[in-house]
Amino acid sequence: MKDIHIKEADFKKLVLESRIPVLVDFYADWCGPCKRMAPVVEALAEEYEGKASVFKIDADECGDLAAELGISSIPALIFFKNGKEAERCIGMRSAETLRRTMDGLL
Repeated sequence: MKDIHIKEADFKKLVLESRIPVLVDFYADWCGPCKRMAPVVEALAEEYEGKASVFKIDADECGDLAAELGISSIPALIFFKNGKEAERCIGMRSAETLRRTMDGLL
């Protein structure tokens, strides 16, 4: 599986300019719920490959971007469509919940 971790410098090109829906997981290495969400997010990345993009961004490393997007709690899962935020989930979510949201954007 390809690495889904991206940096702030890639955000505009890979997320805001994407022609397909994008899910971005803002996380931190020290965050327990983030660690529990990681396998769910990684599975979705594989499942939706080619139909939607899924990326992970370290909120500590990319603090300016996290602040710009108003992220104050993690994990923060933000869905983008046509370069605009379409939905935001804070905290743990089931794969099914995330799938429903993603399917609604496809």
